[in-house]
Amino acid sequence: MSLSKVVYQVQAASWITPTGQAAVQDVSFEIRQGEVFGIIGPNGAGKTSLLKLLYRTYRAESGEIFLNGQDVKDIPRTEFAQQVAVVLQESPANFALTVRDVVATGRLPYLRSLERFGADHTKVVDECLKRFELVDMQDRRFSVLSGGEKQRVVFARALAQQSPVLILDEPTNHLDIRHQLDVMRNLKDWADTVILTVHDINLAARYCDRLLVLHNGRAVACGAPADILTSDLLERVFRVSSELRQEPRYGQPWFAFYADEAALPDENQNG
Repeated sequence: MSLSKVVYQVQAASWITPTGQAAVQDVSFEIRQGEVFGIIGPNGAGKTSLLKLLYRTYRAESGEIFLNGQDVKDIPRTEFAQQVAVVLQESPANFALTVRDVVATGRLPYLRSLERFGADHTKVVDECLKRFELVDMQDRRFSVLSGGEKQRVVFARALAQQSPVLILDEPTNHLDIRHQLDVMRNLKDWADTVILTVHDINLAARYCDRLLVLHNGRAVACGAPADILTSDLLERVFRVSSELRQEPRYGQPWFAFYADEAALPDENQNG
């Protein structure tokens, strides 16, 4: 894989919750153009909080975050939306919009004040509806869809945004097996650079170029899956026993997991 410029640069970033918990602690890493960059870790490790720092819902208490060499807090909102699209874990349940209307909102960063929705925008929306098998339901209300259908709609909206960077928080949630594999397999077709959190270690190992492993808000490993994923690391971070194998078709590391009693977390342990 040929990598070029640094897209995101995170330098000693920290964020503290309103209750005083250090959700992200002194985390540093770089993401380069062309990567699928995965963030993994147990529940409460700080994965979603870190993503929110990247797409500016949260502002770092300390440290700095740069997008294409510019401090993220200095980038105007519309310009940022043209550079970064985001797919969240949970979608609003009370949209009074149709599926097509929701997907079309992805074009808003490119509409000037009072500009009409022209043929170019309509073409992009049509292509995104088709890509996610949403054409037949484009006139249905978003609020009546199943969780998996909603997830596909917000994917289509993000792609309609045509931003070079795509951030996804647990993108395979709510999806059946076929659509999970479709999402992971097609990530590199969706944007120049993809950043995502993943719960499934084996999916992450197979489809991500590099992984950042978080534990208690800190980065404990970063690198190619084959270089950093070991049974010892997973037991230390996830408190679960595993056996490292090789995926027979693609050759990536693959883990079989065992809920050994000895590997279960101590009841008195936080996080």
